[in-house]
Amino acid sequence: MSKAISTLTFQKYKREGRKIVCLTAYDYSTAKILDKAGVDLILVGDSLAMVALGHQTTHAVTMDEMVHHTRAVTRGVQSAFVVADLPFMSYQVDVIQAITNAGRFVKEAQAHAVKLEGATKLNLEVVERLVSMGIPVMGHLGFTPQSIHALGGNRVQGRSAEEAVRLIHDAQALEDAGCFSVVLEMVPAAVAVMISEKLKIPTVGIGAGAGCDGQILVTDDLLGKYTDFQPRFVRRYANLSEVCQNAIENYANDVRTAAFPNAGESFALSEDENTRLHELLGLPHDSHSEISC
Repeated sequence: MSKAISTLTFQKYKREGRKIVCLTAYDYSTAKILDKAGVDLILVGDSLAMVALGHQTTHAVTMDEMVHHTRAVTRGVQSAFVVADLPFMSYQVDVIQAITNAGRFVKEAQAHAVKLEGATKLNLEVVERLVSMGIPVMGHLGFTPQSIHALGGNRVQGRSAEEAVRLIHDAQALEDAGCFSVVLEMVPAAVAVMISEKLKIPTVGIGAGAGCDGQILVTDDLLGKYTDFQPRFVRRYANLSEVCQNAIENYANDVRTAAFPNAGESFALSEDENTRLHELLGLPHDSHSEISC
């Protein structure tokens, strides 16, 4: 078993220039595959609202649902660092609410850290309090899905010089508050490079160019399993939707034609027990047949 990854590992990777590999997971079997493949950080993202639960935005997922899925993911992980997304309205009311919900992820679901979006005054206070209590926090800037309505949709952030400066200041504020890393989503590549160079903590990009210290994608996007839409920044490494559909169609055909299951996929009675069963039921015995169900 490889050594468990920690926040200190990410700091080391940044110093060495080693890229950090991050992906999402919402269940035990996926988490186990990612962990065995050597993924450094697994995010239980609130994207599960759309990918796993079929909602239109991330807003609908609840704290209980996030804890449920995070618990499943941590059971499948031995080495990777697991971060859980604080869902919409689970930390925006006050510090006590944020501490209570972040604590649930660590205590009930065994997550290693939590992630929140934005660098508001309240968020910065939340980060400071959580870090002081021993709960690592990952920041998230640029396009923040929980603010999709306020941002006017899926729009790249930081395209103007003024917006870019604000992003840089927000990233520095999150670092100063104690974040161990910051996700940069849908940010111009040049701006992401500037932020990555200014920060001592690693940046993780998604639609932010190759200059970040690491990259993250939604696993279901990468595998071609989620097909409702494909963001520009996603590269598909497989087409599991097509593979799975073909496999299921083949299975359905075999069931309908009685080609499945075959004798090798079934269980037989011994000849003696088959004879005895016929005797007990008062049925004529045919050595070439068996009672089956």
